[in-house]
Amino acid sequence: MSGSADIGVIGLAVMGRNLIMNMNDHGFTVAAYNRTTERVDEFLAGEADGSSVVGVHSLEELVDALKQPRRVMLMIKAGTPVDATIDTLIPLLDAGDIIIDGGNSLFSDTIARTKRVEEAGLRYIGTGVSGGEEGARHGPSIMPGGSTDAWPHVKDIFQSIAASVDDVPCCDWVGADGAGHYVKMVHNGIEYGDMQVIAEAYDIMHRGLGMTHDEMHEVFAEWDRGKLDSYLIEITTDIMAFRDEDGSPLLERILDAAGQKGTGKWTVISSMELGQPMTLVAEAVYGRVVSALKDQRV
Repeated sequence: MSGSADIGVIGLAVMGRNLIMNMNDHGFTVAAYNRTTERVDEFLAGEADGSSVVGVHSLEELVDALKQPRRVMLMIKAGTPVDATIDTLIPLLDAGDIIIDGGNSLFSDTIARTKRVEEAGLRYIGTGVSGGEEGARHGPSIMPGGSTDAWPHVKDIFQSIAASVDDVPCCDWVGADGAGHYVKMVHNGIEYGDMQVIAEAYDIMHRGLGMTHDEMHEVFAEWDRGKLDSYLIEITTDIMAFRDEDGSPLLERILDAAGQKGTGKWTVISSMELGQPMTLVAEAVYGRVVSALKDQRV
């Protein structure tokens, strides 16, 4: 049985919802599924109201709703949930269908999953999706890798919804196996370093030089108008000027303890295995570790 939807998306947290609406805006029909099916109904009654999004309440319904070769994109938590969903999907799909993991999975897991899915007669893509919630909604950078012969079947969708620079989409095939997730991992690792540099610049200006938040706002704003122009500098500029309800700087009320999902750590481990120094990223990862040990450092 073959349906009419161009692609199915599993997972209706904010990244999944925003990608679906982005695809809808570009003329693609998306079948949407979430394990907690109430979220499907809420999505259809809310953001997706009036759209061409098709809501389904089981994986069987999802598969039946899709054109062949079926394209099923997972926007769920990395790790065990991905493996469990793959195990459930494999018997429901036909030869040549495509499973896509759009989460931040470890590249070595993606290599193993590609092998397992291909052995079942299907195709597999592990893709990085960068840009956060806003990027997912209005144009992310997309880094697909995996089964090479799957690329022609997702290229139009991915390149249509991706951001673009000089009319060139920020999406192209990265390579086989876990290449897409490897690139996304390193991308995230570099961002760890960027954020650590910003944090240390803030610390020098605030504690070392005694600058006010308004003064630091002006410095970051000047940097954002020059060679350092970037999303991270832009939002740092904004937060420096943001005030709480009583007029005091909100930044001073945010807990100084950073979490991490693993991509920075994985980047450093890979660099050590390859004998390639990435000291900035390593120090950024340890900076987050130290920040999380607030009871011990204060």
